[in-house]
Amino acid sequence: MGEPLAYFLTFTTYGTWLHGRPEGSVDRQHNLPGEPLLPANAKMERARRMAMRQEPYFLDEARRAVVLRTICEVAAHRRWRLWAAHVRTNHVHVVVTAREEPEKVMADFKAWASRRLREDFVEAADRDRWTQHGSTIYLNSWAALESKVTYVIDEQGEMMAHYDNRIDETKHNEPEA
Repeated sequence: MGEPLAYFLTFTTYGTWLHGRPEGSVDRQHNLPGEPLLPANAKMERARRMAMRQEPYFLDEARRAVVLRTICEVAAHRRWRLWAAHVRTNHVHVVVTAREEPEKVMADFKAWASRRLREDFVEAADRDRWTQHGSTIYLNSWAALESKVTYVIDEQGEMMAHYDNRIDETKHNEPEA
């Protein structure tokens, strides 16, 4: 199938999206599109909360703006094509084309965002801001890419810090089967 057209990345802020929560969550065994989320489990959620070393980390409006600006800067510097990004209070969605593996792309976004948050808000270097890893989905068709851009920009509820680089329908053609 070749290289994917793009990646759909999602990562959450520390302590805000614990396994067992009523809304569901994703783990390595529940990370494919269309698969059910982990079910609610109050005991599991409570155990995860008790194991936290720090308070949950939320992104207020100013922090969301810093994270978005940083994602745009990192993508431009690395020459990655940023299609869409939406920085929410407790998670971030990004659709990006890059030659690197999605885990590296996500790690770069998180590391540079953490650095900028430390600098701009005089936060402790050892402050946990992000959960480990996140979700990495390969987008192998223009339809899949367009669908995720729409999801990231239009289907998140209240608009927060976002980047919208909608696909120009005249600039590509879906290969015929």
